[in-house]
Amino acid sequence: MPRQKGLGELEQQVMDLLWKRGPATAETVRAAIGGEPPLSDSTIRTVLRRLEAKQYVQHEMEGTRFLYSSAREPRKVAAEAVRGILKNFCRGSLEELLTGLVDHRVVNSAELRRLAERIESKESDAKARRKA
Repeated sequence: MPRQKGLGELEQQVMDLLWKRGPATAETVRAAIGGEPPLSDSTIRTVLRRLEAKQYVQHEMEGTRFLYSSAREPRKVAAEAVRGILKNFCRGSLEELLTGLVDHRVVNSAELRRLAERIESKESDAKARRKA
């Protein structure tokens, strides 16, 4: 699969809306995003076409209208973004990323310990299921 391009601000708003509300028409998206002045119909349709080209959105026909929905789960998109951060800013090192998050008080060490315990527990559960 080709490398996914990141999302612009308006694209992110559209994805947030689709993840939260589910499938929607372009008009529903335009009304929900609002703005002053309101975005034009052609702007929203262009954003939706771009998101579809980036494989974030898919559509199906509902009568004569396109019904847009997310083609990818938010967690998958987040994982891909982190993979890009690792590659571009941390020389591929997860340890470097996590250390930076702690150093800059994005995450504290207690949160990382809790996360490590959860991972350990899930791995133990998975091993037990494989043996059963």
